Amino acid sequence: MSPKDEQKLFYRLAEVCRLAKIDAETIALWEKEFPFIEPGETASGRKIYRAKDLEIILRIKDLLGKEQLTLAGARRRLEAEMDLRPVPAVHPDKIVKLLWRVRDELQDLSQSLGRPAKKERRPAD
Repeated sequence: MSPKDEQKLFYRLAEVCRLAKIDAETIALWEKEFPFIEPGETASGRKIYRAKDLEIILRIKDLLGKEQLTLAGARRRLEAEMDLRPVPAVHPDKIVKLLWRVRDELQDLSQSLGRPAKKERRPAD
């Protein structure tokens, strides 16, 4: 990578392919196999990758190519080396309950500061 490339925060898919010297289909496969590669999306729907994603992709290429690990082995190694863990799914009901609790606490705090709180009806649990 050139010094200019190292300073970027985001990369288009074509740039990632060029820098890693791999094709877009391989990157798409790795996105499914390695949940910690998290490309974003531009307003026009194009994928963009963080510098961290590019670093992970380059490391995966080394692990699979030079060290000849399997996909599962590469995933385990990356998780250990970079302290990466896929975030476990949280049930939406738990998130809603937590958000309501936070809202209630913020309203209590607002009242303690002498500001009237807006009361909204809470949906049935």
